[in-house]
Amino acid sequence: MPVTVTAVTPVRAVEGGRITIHGSGFPVENPNSITLGDAPARAAFASPRRMVIWIPEDIEPGRVPIRIQGLAGEAYVTVGARWATGLHQVDNLVFDKRGNLFVTYSGSRGQEAPVSVFRVTPTGSREPFVSGIVNATSMAFGPDDKLYVSSRFDGAVYRVADDGTHEQVASDLGVACGLAFDDDGAMYVGDRSGTIFQIRNAQARPFATLPPSVAAFHLAMSPDGDLYVSGPTLASYDHIYRIDPAGEVRTLSTPFGRPQGIAFAPDGSLHVVDALVGASAVYRFTGDDRPPEVVMTGGALVGIAFGPRGELAVSSNETAYRFE
Repeated sequence: MPVTVTAVTPVRAVEGGRITIHGSGFPVENPNSITLGDAPARAAFASPRRMVIWIPEDIEPGRVPIRIQGLAGEAYVTVGARWATGLHQVDNLVFDKRGNLFVTYSGSRGQEAPVSVFRVTPTGSREPFVSGIVNATSMAFGPDDKLYVSSRFDGAVYRVADDGTHEQVASDLGVACGLAFDDDGAMYVGDRSGTIFQIRNAQARPFATLPPSVAAFHLAMSPDGDLYVSGPTLASYDHIYRIDPAGEVRTLSTPFGRPQGIAFAPDGSLHVVDALVGASAVYRFTGDDRPPEVVMTGGALVGIAFGPRGELAVSSNETAYRFE
């Protein structure tokens, strides 16, 4: 019986992620005979019409053919390339306008790492950029095109100059994590104890109140001016919060097991990292009331960012990956 593939979902993944192959005639007796390119692929589930396989470590990145003995036709998955390693990323990565990626070594509480923020060039060269910010947590570029970095240890936000030097611009923000700016230049900072602060003219005020989080708050400003926030709690499932400019809080209808990094794509769609153990994935919303679709999977994803040319970067705690 010939093997046919009707769909691969999702079509993008990084090492440690899982993809599902739909079709017919799959080799249930020997499911591990499937390869991705030249790399053996371990099956997590196998039936004649559906197979779930893991993306192996050290696989060659790019558009990788799925090889099954007897397959009539072609099937592919796009595997993200390792872009930077040796990190400690706890929130979103960020791009500048030139396509450089900024990542952190946040460290354990109170640990002052030799480098707080690295800059990774489009060619993959990792350069020390900022030192001296203890527990660098969240990053965002402001309307002045400067990088802003929060410290969950200091409860402060720092503005970074082009040469990597920095100055404190806000303080007394609790466990400061999550950064975003609106079109008027106001800065929003999440205190994972349960407060979202709004900062204008160096003055901070509580903007919204949310349930405390066991990890970082993650913030993203939508194209229409609403602030989106994720923050995992001890509950089995958590929702994404949508906060309008007046501070009114609503929740999106779809819950997640452990929502973390969030970002808006160039087309305006919201992307959410669900860091659920064993099923880490990136979900894409096409509307607040529509179920999101899985667009990428990975081993233990935390952060996400979109670059100036539409490129996508995701990260685990230790590694950043890139998709063109």
